[in-house]
Amino acid sequence: MSVQCETTAKAVSGAPMSVFERWLTLWVALCILVGIGLGQWMPAPFQFLGRLELAQVNVPVGLLIWVMIIPMLMKIDFGALHQVKSHWKGIGVTLFVNWAVKPFSMALLAWLFIRGLFAPWLPAEQLDSYVAGLILLAAAPCTAMVFVWSRLTGGDPYFTLSQVALNDTIMVFAFAPIVGLLLGLSAIVVPWDTLLTSVVLYIVIPVIIAQVWRKRLLKQGQERFDATLDTLGHASILALLATLILLFAFQGEAILKQPLIILLLAVPILIQVFFNSALAYWLNRAVGEKHNVACPSALIGASNFFELAVAAAISLFGFQSGAALATVVGVLIEVPVMLLVVRVVNRTKGWYEQGRAVPAHV
Repeated sequence: MSVQCETTAKAVSGAPMSVFERWLTLWVALCILVGIGLGQWMPAPFQFLGRLELAQVNVPVGLLIWVMIIPMLMKIDFGALHQVKSHWKGIGVTLFVNWAVKPFSMALLAWLFIRGLFAPWLPAEQLDSYVAGLILLAAAPCTAMVFVWSRLTGGDPYFTLSQVALNDTIMVFAFAPIVGLLLGLSAIVVPWDTLLTSVVLYIVIPVIIAQVWRKRLLKQGQERFDATLDTLGHASILALLATLILLFAFQGEAILKQPLIILLLAVPILIQVFFNSALAYWLNRAVGEKHNVACPSALIGASNFFELAVAAAISLFGFQSGAALATVVGVLIEVPVMLLVVRVVNRTKGWYEQGRAVPAHV
């Protein structure tokens, strides 16, 4: 095992949940109020920012997304990929849920709720956009917050590292095709050039920058790396909050006209989180994987890389789109829902161990 992998694993298993992470829902709610208020009070500056585009990419948001994503990607040690074989059952379960179940189950839920049950209460011109946003949200497995959920469940840090590294590697190649396929099946026009541009801008380039920066910092020592990551973490928080304020400044009028929109969009997101976490948890139990692997597996299988989803939604459909709003609802409910899942898997450890299929050679 590399020294970098070992020190990263220790950081994953030992760092506490920050105040921002614990109260993310509160900060998002405040951003909703601030964004809507500013958008109604002084719309001109936000309209100006909305027009600052280069190759269909909003420049201010693109920069903010980079500030958000790069510190998170610096936590990932791709050297941990060799650990995959040590937890191949848990890895297999998580990959199955992340890539074969979650995007497709979310698309099904979006069709059922957004185009069906909730359609009379949603603006008709935004229905396709809401569906697209939900698909974007489910097609991006979580990268950074997974480390928090793993710590809170006593998860195996090496499994978490290797799973996140593998998911990010797959995401480079699978995100665009899956999104394109599901949007096409949903009869939504796929702007492939913009979609591929989003993958390069918000996955490929940030991963390269983050890993080069990570290696250089680690050469200067673990303390230097930790201090830099801590500083960048604060910048990442501010960038997220600024992005949310911008989004809600543009979405304010639609939300004020139909305030139930956020609640209705939350329903399919909640169902897919509970369904996918339960499925991953049960499958790990069925194949005999340890509880400290099943927990992060269930949480990785349920949570989303909402920063990427927000960025892609804005690039593909714009600030004022239902897609952008749908992805932000994912941010709003992420922490309380995932903390509930954390509590469930922690409290059911006895049930899990009693029914776990133990390999014959043990």
